Amino acid sequence: MIRLSTTGDDSVHHRKTMSAVAVVAASALLLTGCFASGSGQSTDSSGDGRIKLAMLQPPRSGLSPFSDDAFKLSRWSTAETLVNLDEDGDARPALATEWKRVSGTTWELTIRQGVTFHDGSALTAEAAVNTLTRATKASPKPRILDGVELTAKAEGGKVLVTTGQPDPLVPQRLSSPQLAILAPSAYGADGKVNPVGTGSGPYKLVNVNGTTTATLDRYDGYWGEKAKAAGIDASFVPDGTARAAAIRSGQAHIVEAVPVSQAALLDKETVTEVPMPRTNTLYLNTKSGPFTDPGLRAAARAAINAEEIVKGVYEGRADVAKGLLGPALPWAAAGRKELTDRTVAADPKGAAITLATFSDRAELPEVASVLQQQLERAGFKVQQVVREYAHIEQDALAGKFDAFILSRATVLDSGDPVAYMKSDFTCDGSFNIAQLCDQNVDKAVDKATAIEAGDQRRAAILEAEAAVLRTDAAIPMLHERVIQGDATSVVDSARDPRERLLITAATRLK
Repeated sequence: MIRLSTTGDDSVHHRKTMSAVAVVAASALLLTGCFASGSGQSTDSSGDGRIKLAMLQPPRSGLSPFSDDAFKLSRWSTAETLVNLDEDGDARPALATEWKRVSGTTWELTIRQGVTFHDGSALTAEAAVNTLTRATKASPKPRILDGVELTAKAEGGKVLVTTGQPDPLVPQRLSSPQLAILAPSAYGADGKVNPVGTGSGPYKLVNVNGTTTATLDRYDGYWGEKAKAAGIDASFVPDGTARAAAIRSGQAHIVEAVPVSQAALLDKETVTEVPMPRTNTLYLNTKSGPFTDPGLRAAARAAINAEEIVKGVYEGRADVAKGLLGPALPWAAAGRKELTDRTVAADPKGAAITLATFSDRAELPEVASVLQQQLERAGFKVQQVVREYAHIEQDALAGKFDAFILSRATVLDSGDPVAYMKSDFTCDGSFNIAQLCDQNVDKAVDKATAIEAGDQRRAAILEAEAAVLRTDAAIPMLHERVIQGDATSVVDSARDPRERLLITAATRLK
């Protein structure tokens, strides 16, 4: 693990940078066996080559679209949703060409004609309903459906989606990659979902080698613009130094999530940096352990110096958090009011806490080290736990740690933060690491949920944010930026703050 200077000592930073260069050079010697090899050549004079992609995290749920693995299927342009979102978060046609609200709780969608799944079957209203119905019965549910009672049926060639309560964001919900429509053959009787050869996008998933590689080929029967590249050879490379080295060595054309410590070592023309709706947050366990005491949660909040973390660990490539929602949502900063009535910090008196995080994002163990120092200076006794995400998520969700550092996308699913707030901070939330159950928070989130998209909804979202922050169950520290690596031979890869798109039909090699 590469330690970054948090003291501002230039000589120390220089020695660490030189050490990082050595690690990158050594990693490059080990890369050849880590990356997928497809059926096509990596490039050719026509630009019709195969794109080599190094991804951050391996599949955690067998590439089930009902899990976070759905975002891999979306970033590979193999699975598609009924609705897309534009840059402003407004709903746009995809597998559905239009939609309208026919009652307070029901929406009618028109299915695109002429779409063929990768297995040769046709997209129909019944196929779309099959996916949506299975999503509602999945365990756990896709988080976009947290707290939502949704049913779907086919009627007259249309899809009717009905919710238990009026829901103004049904079209935005249907844009979530976790509700991607697959061919009926994808769904087994045992509840498992197999996306291999069952999507509808410009690339067909043809092979998945466990948690190591995945192979996709151009799908010539695609209903829209045909893919310009012959295929995608994706490799899962959790080690950030190895991913960065892959760009330097030519082993990868596109690299997800370049670690901050490695970005400065790459040619500037191969690095793109975009503010994103992702917040690095410290979640505190409100159900068991020392942080059941609001005063100790306030003490942890008071102990944290986020600016030190941004400058030292992120080398300035992040933004100090003022709330849960960051600069990728400009309306949040514009409408946020000063938070009052905060709990007064208590004296920790040596309270022993377990601070956990995961190693898949290279910066997080460094953040944990800095936080440990800050918390210990405030009077806590801190023990660290760091594992790969796949080996720590279950324990985090079960409340086995006192504090957990998480890099969390805040508008991942619907382009709207309410789903994230409901999932992470309400009593029935499926991703409630803080184990929070606060009636004021639930009430504020429910209020925001019911309001139509627009200024009033945004104001209610900020009220919900304030309600969460008053509990000190979650202490936002900084807002991350997308740092993506693209070889100079890559044309038109997507730089998507929502992390839904990466390789599109337009992406190609020179």
